[in-house]
Amino acid sequence: MVVIYPGYNTRNNRQLEFPKEARDLADKRQFELKGSCLTAEKESLRPPRIVRIGAIQNQIIIPTTEPVPKQIESLHNRISEIIEVASLCGVQCHLFTRSMAMPFAFCTREKHPWCEFAESAEDGATTKLLQELAKKYNMVIVSPILERDADHGDILANTAALFWFFPFRGNIRIRAVLRKSRKNHIPRVGDFNESTYYMEGNTGHKVFDTQFGKIGINICYGRHHPLNWMMYGINGAEIVFNPSATVGALSEPMWPIEARNAAIANHYFTVAINRVGTEEFPNEFTSADGKKAHKDFGHFYGSSYVAAPDGSRTPGLSRTRDGLLVAEVDLNLSRQIKDKWGFRMTQRLDMYAAEINDAIKPDFKPDIIREK
Repeated sequence: MVVIYPGYNTRNNRQLEFPKEARDLADKRQFELKGSCLTAEKESLRPPRIVRIGAIQNQIIIPTTEPVPKQIESLHNRISEIIEVASLCGVQCHLFTRSMAMPFAFCTREKHPWCEFAESAEDGATTKLLQELAKKYNMVIVSPILERDADHGDILANTAALFWFFPFRGNIRIRAVLRKSRKNHIPRVGDFNESTYYMEGNTGHKVFDTQFGKIGINICYGRHHPLNWMMYGINGAEIVFNPSATVGALSEPMWPIEARNAAIANHYFTVAINRVGTEEFPNEFTSADGKKAHKDFGHFYGSSYVAAPDGSRTPGLSRTRDGLLVAEVDLNLSRQIKDKWGFRMTQRLDMYAAEINDAIKPDFKPDIIREK
């Protein structure tokens, strides 16, 4: 059944059919499997550019009191078994929730043991695992991790590693490609105490040209910043992933709006993916709101979805269950909507640039006309 969201364009939203083996494994491994198709108009000169996007939302597997290696292993095992099902569903481009190989411990403000989850984006345990899976299933995989950058003083960073293998030429797979993108905006709100661990990223708004489309990665809190979304579009993105970890009491009213609005405003597909479940930590912490100390951050409400440039979107995954969302999209839709609405054509970047340049000066005054 396709869920109709009031106010959403569902003209193109057709439910995908999956092999029985995939459906049976999803049932056995206890996660939701859902799929939709977001189509474009047929063109005379360009063939359809069909890509299957996969988004995995999951909760932690074992308590946060367990040894760090066991926690990592349990999440790696869970991710691996869901990716296997994604491969059976034809997924080509895959995303996980933010900081996917650890609990969301930044709320605690404690350094030990949570900094032990940090790993190299180039050769850490999560990267090695997902590189093997990318090679095995011929996928582009986006892996959001807590990065330890040994080349720059062992600093931590909120990073998404992206890797893929070039397709076969004859019997030879050409080479592996690994790139990374860091989070541009760090929150200082509620229990998002992330600046205790890492600061704003330094990679800008890179877009990665893969065999399955041009990909940008707007990590978590960056979705609240319209110019952040805009820059990925200016750099040519066709798909922008938004790996997130956010809780119901804070952001749920905004969740179904922001990534969809970004897809419309910037003429690309967006993939909004959130953690699921409630994570409890050994020690109590406060939220600077006058309320009693507590051991959990709140409920991560999942509800992952994919939005298209024409305003259509898929139904979301569950608020409470692990899940795999598969969206079959036609990347031709991006240019079709550019032609229809002309948002890029009618942008006034020259005007914005001049006014923003003025706004960052110490002597800036808002351009408000007042009656005398």
